[in-house]
Amino acid sequence: MAGKDEGIRSRGRRRLLTALGVAAIALAAAACSSTNLDQFSTSEPPPQQPAEPTPGPGPGTIGNGQIRVGLILPLSAQGNAGVAAQSMKNAAEMALAEFKQPNISLLVQDDGGTPQGAANAAQQAIAGGAEIIVGPLFAQSVTAVGQVARQRGIPVIAFSTDASVAARGVYLLSFLPESDVRRVVDYAVSRGKRSFAALLPDNAYGSVVEAAFQQEVARRGGRVLALEKYPVDPGRMSEAVRRVAQAANQVDAIFIPDDPATTSRVAEQLAAARVNLKRVQLLGTGLWGGDGAQLGSDKNLDGGWYPAPEAAGYRSFVQRYRARYNQEPVRTATLSYDAVALVAALVKTQGTQRFTDQVLTNSSGFAGIDGVFRFRPDGTNDRGLAVLRVAPGGPQVVSPAPKTFGSGT
Repeated sequence: MAGKDEGIRSRGRRRLLTALGVAAIALAAAACSSTNLDQFSTSEPPPQQPAEPTPGPGPGTIGNGQIRVGLILPLSAQGNAGVAAQSMKNAAEMALAEFKQPNISLLVQDDGGTPQGAANAAQQAIAGGAEIIVGPLFAQSVTAVGQVARQRGIPVIAFSTDASVAARGVYLLSFLPESDVRRVVDYAVSRGKRSFAALLPDNAYGSVVEAAFQQEVARRGGRVLALEKYPVDPGRMSEAVRRVAQAANQVDAIFIPDDPATTSRVAEQLAAARVNLKRVQLLGTGLWGGDGAQLGSDKNLDGGWYPAPEAAGYRSFVQRYRARYNQEPVRTATLSYDAVALVAALVKTQGTQRFTDQVLTNSSGFAGIDGVFRFRPDGTNDRGLAVLRVAPGGPQVVSPAPKTFGSGT
């Protein structure tokens, strides 16, 4: 009897994985037809501030399918938050338009950019019959929505880049700094780098990447020989740079996770301190991707490595978005597109199990605009990122983004 039961369970697992493969294909098919708003930055910020999106209809319903999905965004928030929210709403609408016959309706709710507004929006979406919630954008709002949704057993796919707000049932589809660090450290170690130093910004982002960097280097059997934080004021970073420069002859790589302009200043000071930047490998995060032209023109950064999402899918998305709305999307618009496309794919393939933890945390993951991704049981995510090399003619791919997640990873 035990053998028979195991056989039934095994066939069930195979059927689930087959169905999830179909969902991933459906999501990829839909995909084919920064503004930093949270505590941390996205992996690949936009090269320029997009034009303010043309206002569409306010909170209401998009689509006429039977399965109801809450979409919570800070639509009435001021400044960049409101701009991003409208662009993400447009992208969600575009996902429905490009997905063949989606059986879902989006119940659009405005959280005003506040936790209380987000909690109210979640209550309204659930009262309207939402089986899953997409959004919100800000960390505190995600926490507020999660508290409301968890009481009703409703899963959440949110967009904050603060991994501390993730939890079982509250999944983050954002570009997490931890994923950037994991990818670039893995690649560096695979290329023989064993001894590391780091120069980090003394801010919230720097604290997050510091913890991730220490953890990932240790996990891969490397050593961190020097780690210093510099103040945001560029005129006061020289002391931190000097201390790292003293250890530079003993390290294989120096990690500088900051925006292109600041990274250039740090590299310039390292060169002035006689650090041989042709010998020591410079490493960054996705923040480097914000201005490839600036990085490529800096001889001190030539050859540096940094992680970034798959570029081809994003370029195609921008072209389709531009054709539909006659404007540029914010970089985070792909997140709402992928979330809605994923929900539509799961509705199409998974029946009544569509939004269970088992389905959402499938280890094979899903394919989206920015490449493959998967949710971890703790609510964080893994992304299939490429590694790029800074070069005068523009960034070059030195390690392509994976198309699938290998078994056991």
